[in-house]
Amino acid sequence: MSAPARTRPLAPPRVAAPHAGLPANAIGRRKSVLEIVTLYVIVIVPFLALAAVVPAVWGWGLSWLDVGLAVGFYAVTLLGVTVGYHRYFTHGSFKAKRPLRLALAVAGSMAIQGPVVQWVADHRRHHAFSDRDGDPHSPWRYGTDARALLKGMFHAHLGWLFERRKTNMARYAPDLLKDSALVRTDRMFVVWAFISLMLPALVGGLATMSWAGAWSAFFWAGLVRIALLHHVTWSINSVCHVVGNRPFASRDQATNFWPLAILSAGESWHNLHHADPTCARHGVLRGQIDISARVIWAFEKLGWAWSVKWPDPVRLAAKRAPTTAGG
Repeated sequence: MSAPARTRPLAPPRVAAPHAGLPANAIGRRKSVLEIVTLYVIVIVPFLALAAVVPAVWGWGLSWLDVGLAVGFYAVTLLGVTVGYHRYFTHGSFKAKRPLRLALAVAGSMAIQGPVVQWVADHRRHHAFSDRDGDPHSPWRYGTDARALLKGMFHAHLGWLFERRKTNMARYAPDLLKDSALVRTDRMFVVWAFISLMLPALVGGLATMSWAGAWSAFFWAGLVRIALLHHVTWSINSVCHVVGNRPFASRDQATNFWPLAILSAGESWHNLHHADPTCARHGVLRGQIDISARVIWAFEKLGWAWSVKWPDPVRLAAKRAPTTAGG
C-alpha cells in the first residue's frame, strides 16, 4: 500500500540577499545613530526583563493584577499589529471607519515594533521579494546548510532590524503617506510607546496605592509583555519560513506552525497568508484558530468594518499545494 499523500516541498533558495535585485528607489535613507541606539534599547531591555522573570517570581511574586494587565495589554497591542498593521494597513483585507483606522494604528504602535508607515513598507517589500533577493528578512539569506540557516534565522528574527538602510516608504506605502491623520499618528510613535509602558504602571500603582504595585505592573505588563510580544511576532518571520507544513502553494517558504497560533492570534498560519495575502482569515482549515479573524468578524458585525475579504472556497481549492504519493 502506498504511503499517505504529502506536500511536495519547494526547493529553498540558495541565498536571499536583502538589497540585491531591488528597484532603484526601493531603499530609502540610512538610519541615524540615534535610531540604531534606540533599537538596541527596545530589543535588549525587554529581553533582559524576560530573562529576569524566574528570579523575579521567586523574589516577590506575581499578582493577579499583574497577570490581568499583562494579558490585557498583550491582547490589545498584539491585535494592533495583526489586525491593524498587518491585515488592514498592509494588505487591505477589509475597510474600516476612520476612528477604527486610527485606533488600530495607535494599538499597533503600542506594540513598539516601529511606526505604522515604515512597518507597512517593510512588510510589503517582504511580500514582493519573499525568500528571494530583496526580501529584508528571509531566513534563507545565507544559504541552506545548518550553519547558514541558523545564521539566517537570527537575521530574520531580529538581526534585520539593525540594517542601516530603510525601505523607501514613498515606494511601498504611498497610500498611507496621503492620509495626514495617519501620518500624524505615525510621527507620534514615541508617545504611543511611552504610554504602552507607563500606563500599566499607572494602573498598577493606583490599584494598589503603592510604588511597589506600580513597579510590578511596569515589569510584568510593560517590559515582559513587550518582550514576549516581540519574539512571538518576530517568530513569524523566522520560524514560519522554515519549520511547519505547507498545505497551500506559494512561491516562497512560508509555513504553518500551530504551536504559535494562540500567542500570535492566528498569524502563524503563515502559509495560507503567503498563498493568498489579502485574505482576512489566515487559519482557514478545520481546527485552525484565528483570533484576529474573529476580531475582524466582530468589527464587521458592529458596522465598523466592511468589504472584508473572507476566504473563498473555490479560490482556496485552487491554491491547495500539489501532493505526491510516496511509495
